[in-house]
Amino acid sequence: MLFNSNAFVFAFLPLCLVGFYVVGKINKRPLSVLYLIVASLFFYAWWDPRYVALLALSIFVNYVVGRRVGRDAPVEARLQAGLRKEGFGPSQRGQRSRSAAGAWSEQRDKKILLLGIAVNLGLLGYFKYANFFVGNVNAATGADFTLAPIVLPIAISFFTFQQIAYLMDSYRHGGHEYSLLDYTLFVSFFPQLIAGPIVHHSEILPQLMSKSFGRIKAIDLAVGLSIFSIGLFKKVILADSVAVYVSPVFLAAGAGTDLTMMDAWVGALAFTLQLYFDFSGYADMAIGLGRMFGIRLPLNFYSPYKATSIIDFWRRWHITLSRFLRIYLYIPLGGNRKGPRRRYFYLMVTMLLGGLWHGAGWTFIIWGGLHGAFLVINHSWRARTGWHNDERTGSLPIRWASRVVTFAAVVVAWVVFRAESMSEAWGVLRAMAGLDGVQTEGQLTAVLDGAGEPIALILALIMVVWCTPNTYEIMSRYRPALDSFGIASAQRSARGLLWRPTVIWALALGIATALSIGFLARTTAFLYYRF
Repeated sequence: MLFNSNAFVFAFLPLCLVGFYVVGKINKRPLSVLYLIVASLFFYAWWDPRYVALLALSIFVNYVVGRRVGRDAPVEARLQAGLRKEGFGPSQRGQRSRSAAGAWSEQRDKKILLLGIAVNLGLLGYFKYANFFVGNVNAATGADFTLAPIVLPIAISFFTFQQIAYLMDSYRHGGHEYSLLDYTLFVSFFPQLIAGPIVHHSEILPQLMSKSFGRIKAIDLAVGLSIFSIGLFKKVILADSVAVYVSPVFLAAGAGTDLTMMDAWVGALAFTLQLYFDFSGYADMAIGLGRMFGIRLPLNFYSPYKATSIIDFWRRWHITLSRFLRIYLYIPLGGNRKGPRRRYFYLMVTMLLGGLWHGAGWTFIIWGGLHGAFLVINHSWRARTGWHNDERTGSLPIRWASRVVTFAAVVVAWVVFRAESMSEAWGVLRAMAGLDGVQTEGQLTAVLDGAGEPIALILALIMVVWCTPNTYEIMSRYRPALDSFGIASAQRSARGLLWRPTVIWALALGIATALSIGFLARTTAFLYYRF
């Protein structure tokens, strides 16, 4: 079920909220948890009921493994709570500290942990990468291996990473006194289930276990509905409007059509903006939905195209994925501890795997490699010059120049991300660079003009991206999301555009929602649903 569908907006969400309110009046927290689990599983089953059993099995196995590998950890580790400044990784105090008599038990738990991680990665590998692997083996060896068609279970990438983090933290820091019901809702909570954020148990489960959970508050409902409305507008009006200029360009490049420089840049920028407003819209809608039920989800998107470096970009784009990759992959590999060469190697490996996480294709891997190379260059530049350019340092012209250069690098990488093949990506990139000439009119240009005037729309959306406050800034008075790493706290507020529960804001968002509802008939899936 899509957030931007009539079924969700007019049926599922209202009924879910009313039922949650009624159950909450009974004042039984476990009943509220159970109610949301049933609603979330129904939401997931709307796509394909067959995979509800897979999700349920994954939840049960990870819960059992997590309880087992964490039960022998020291008491002081169990008492630790909250987020550490550098993430959720092991701290000196929270590390498992066992005597020689417990060494055998620790080795046993480690084997169980590795088995649990292997099961998670095995399921993900089979459903998402088996055909990709077989295809590459066939291409390399000339063999003709075939697999039966495999349908990718929606959200498997997200709930797999979420549960791997739970297993690793249970082993490092000790078991957690979560019931199976609480853990099931933590994984399956429908606002974040399909496309993130990749939530952490220490952020969400304490909220689910609080005595006040299950009671709808008027301010939570007002804040949540407002954020949901903003996200719906971004997706339906902005992302879907610019999306019509993307496919003609990339399909033409894939078919071998020579693009003009104008065509190529229109297609590349259109996809860059489509993905921005699509993902930003989903992130807003997820946070808004969570807030309606009294749950603050972590911030996952914070004006990434305002970034003044690639390092800054990855602090703002898909924040929870960046967090997971850093804490559970980059740091365990060695992180910054083994010198700059090793550091850059680990960084490249992390980004290559991050690219592969997005999809089973060489374009995704190369996209990850491009960003890995960008990050290596960025870190190397900082190490050599000591210059850390961000929103709070440097002159205004330098900041804007850095922003434009960063944006251009991101656009180039998005071309590879969007293309179905490297030949298609090269066709677009070659035209963008003017290698096919700098003519401004051609066969494809006429097609794009037939769909409307793309340039004015693209320029307007770039101004929106660069010059307007984001949703978190607008709603900052009411802490709409968990700012886990101080991403937003260091930025300037929206000043005169701060949201308040007033008639003016209600009218403005009501108009935006009415416009969005008017276009729900052209329902399109969120781009991150396929990852």
